[in-house]
Amino acid sequence: MLLRIRSKDGNFRFELPPTADISVLVNKILETTVDADPASLTVSNQPRGNETSVSTLKGRNLQTLGLKHGDMIFVGYSPKVSQAPTASMSVDTPSSTRLQSNIWETIQEDAVDVYWRSKDGKIPRGRDARFCKHGANGMCDYCMPLEPYDTAYQAEHSIKHLSYHAYLHKISPKTSSPAASAIPPLSALSYKVKDPCPSGGHPPWPAGICTGCQPSAITLQSQPFRMVDHLEIASPEIIERFLQAWRSTGLQRFGWLIGRYEPYEEVPMGIKAVVEALYEPPQEGELDGLTLGIPWEDEPRIRELAKMASTPLSIVGYIFTDLDPDPADRTKSIYKRHPHSFFVSSLEAIFAATIQKANPTPSRSSPSGAFGSRMVTAILTATEDGKVDISAYQVSEQACAMVDADMIEASVEPGIVRIKEEDRSQDAARYVPDVFFRYKNEYNLEVKKSAKPCFPVEYLLVNVTHGFPQSPSPLFRSNQFSVENRPGLDDQHIEDVLRTFARLGAPQLSDNTLTGDASKRLELAKWLSDWHLVAFLETTQLVSKDDMKVLVGTVTSPSLLENPSVLDALFKTESWQTLMTFTRESAPSLPPTSAPGPSSSHIDEDIPQDVFDQIAAEEAARREGPSGVSSGIKICPHCTFENPEGETDCEVCGLPLG
Repeated sequence: MLLRIRSKDGNFRFELPPTADISVLVNKILETTVDADPASLTVSNQPRGNETSVSTLKGRNLQTLGLKHGDMIFVGYSPKVSQAPTASMSVDTPSSTRLQSNIWETIQEDAVDVYWRSKDGKIPRGRDARFCKHGANGMCDYCMPLEPYDTAYQAEHSIKHLSYHAYLHKISPKTSSPAASAIPPLSALSYKVKDPCPSGGHPPWPAGICTGCQPSAITLQSQPFRMVDHLEIASPEIIERFLQAWRSTGLQRFGWLIGRYEPYEEVPMGIKAVVEALYEPPQEGELDGLTLGIPWEDEPRIRELAKMASTPLSIVGYIFTDLDPDPADRTKSIYKRHPHSFFVSSLEAIFAATIQKANPTPSRSSPSGAFGSRMVTAILTATEDGKVDISAYQVSEQACAMVDADMIEASVEPGIVRIKEEDRSQDAARYVPDVFFRYKNEYNLEVKKSAKPCFPVEYLLVNVTHGFPQSPSPLFRSNQFSVENRPGLDDQHIEDVLRTFARLGAPQLSDNTLTGDASKRLELAKWLSDWHLVAFLETTQLVSKDDMKVLVGTVTSPSLLENPSVLDALFKTESWQTLMTFTRESAPSLPPTSAPGPSSSHIDEDIPQDVFDQIAAEEAARREGPSGVSSGIKICPHCTFENPEGETDCEVCGLPLG
């Protein structure tokens, strides 16, 4: 068969038998090069991207590599550093070169990617009563399973974007050859000038540029796939608690979505992001926006804490509010994000691209070992009837590449993106290629138009569906503890935690479920299963790192509320015993004279603390005698501790004595 070779040395043709080893072709290629380094020789099926080192193709013939008569192979190489004599190529290369070439094979993908790679993704179909003429065990064109990227199925079920793995199935070579996995099908977009230039014939940008290093013209188009198909909030209480800050202050809020990725069966080979909690970083809210710092200081700590859950969690996206009360009816909000205005502003789209670029998804289908991002943008905004709803989006890979190349910026009009001017200065060099977009004019004809100086932001968006589960079963069962970084609105104090421990009777609970109060354990377990409480306890330095793993694993256990003995492992940790010691020392002591009867302890629990404080004060007054002069001691009216005369604050509880 005839194979065509294109390299920087020119175009060449070689006639080889299909069973010839790859080394035969490599030796012929080396004969056409000038001082080429055999270890750096790469081949590809396209001019740019998908380069594969020939050292990874050892022992394969041309037929198993999927090469056919007339195929074009693009060759690249680096010149030799030393002046060693040119010889026939040896396919055996150092292990470091092999490791660098096969970096995608060592990538550890997410669990949901491993799951879908083990499936074929075929869409099953039942027997068609009208057209199927075969038996029960037969199959024909009318009932055979469909491919996950089937266009008719996609249109019938109103699926706008293919799922990530369905798209991989579509672009992967349709062959059973082992060479199908030799060249990853995906390659990340880049609109930057290549530095240094592959040709090496001119100084680097901005001193020089040529067709070999400059990016090609860009045509904006809707992305055919999406990395995440659905956003699921584990419990409506998560959103309600997040909205409390806006309802109380009227200022906009921002929060990071803590959750995990799972298969989404509603879409062929779909992926959904399940949100289990929200973390609000330090921010300054305003009536029409907010200010926050990126990257945020607590990000490494929060990521590490989320991994400790019984089902490891991560940051899957972010959410923010954009709500303005309607002056005519304060119970409703103004409907301002709609088809005639905008869905995502240009500033928000650029921010989303920045976050997605900083959080790539590990992938074995990309030569770099990463492709795209699964960070979801969720917006709490008003609907047409004035109610609050969630809108979820991602931005396309073109948007991420344009932001990475510093090509676009926000404009005064929220629905319009501006393209920056080209800059050839040495300090801030920026090359901007031609950018076009397509649209249908008033005659319903598709027209191609230049995107300079601006274009609609919709060309950068990817829609993501959202919803709540029918039967919520969140990992965190409570949302009652104060939320972090809400100064003046929700303040977090260790005294509040110890006071709640005392109210729930945590120090008195036994490690043995046979003697412990099951209802008390259940109440304590539910209160402990709070993301905001867990995140706060880690900052108090009262819980060690090892004990924090036990705490987070316990409060996120699926059987926490059904099996009270799950708390036993937590009760045995040193950090828990430390917390209980502080609880006993800080909690006010109950007066010894309580209501008579065998069930007095249960009655005491229903008596307000103010009553006990009043009883203690009266007893202290009686001990002073009728003259009101103390006998050398001062009794605390709060905890009844006898303090030496002359003290102003109680030695036990620290409260004022008089």
